[in-house]
Amino acid sequence: MEEQNKDKTTQSVTLWNKVLAGSLKLPFVKVDRQEFLTKELTKFCTPMEVMTALDDTPIKVLSKKEIDKLANQCISYHLTMVCGTSALMGLPGGWWMAGTIPTDLTQFYGHILALMQKLIYLYGWPSLTDVNNQLDDESLNIMTLFVGAMMGNKLAVEALTKVVGQISKNAGVRISEGVMAHYAIKIAQWIGINMTKEGFAKGVGKVLPLVGAPISATITYYTFSPMARRLKKHLDELYDMRHDGY
Repeated sequence: MEEQNKDKTTQSVTLWNKVLAGSLKLPFVKVDRQEFLTKELTKFCTPMEVMTALDDTPIKVLSKKEIDKLANQCISYHLTMVCGTSALMGLPGGWWMAGTIPTDLTQFYGHILALMQKLIYLYGWPSLTDVNNQLDDESLNIMTLFVGAMMGNKLAVEALTKVVGQISKNAGVRISEGVMAHYAIKIAQWIGINMTKEGFAKGVGKVLPLVGAPISATITYYTFSPMARRLKKHLDELYDMRHDGY
């Protein structure tokens, strides 16, 4: 029994790692912090203020209302894109037989990861990528924690709360792997288990003739939207903590 549980744990972690790796290969997923913030902040800021935000944090130059507006625009954009793609993948014609379910999951989490990066950058997080636009193990662990939080995992929220405390104390300097590594495997296992359930639900929609596309898009909407709103709510709470001198 113990060996079976260990195998299930390994399989769940492996599933998430595969989806994560596959999603990161999509061209829109890796978000360049400087490029993204420069584009978005010019709507509200002077060139000097944009430079301040890039060197420090957007929180120094944007009001909470402006951050909310930009964040909601990002959420709307990715929600529209992910539902449109999911509807296309739900159309009948053999896509499901060719392995549409893992492809659907990959693009779904691709948009989740892209949105996650955009929102955390708006809320003052440092870049997850290095100068070569690459992600190290620490960054992948942070991504895993954020996805877990977006899916409602309390352990992931607890870990991120500790992370933001370290960021505040270190004035935005990259933190050590210690806090994330303690939780990452457990969160990855939990995500893997939930992805299996989600993939099955979408698969049922795809095998139903003609109604596959609307069902797939609807399931995607009611999965993606709460995840996005949950992330924004969590970032709002962390924002308040940082302003209160956590």
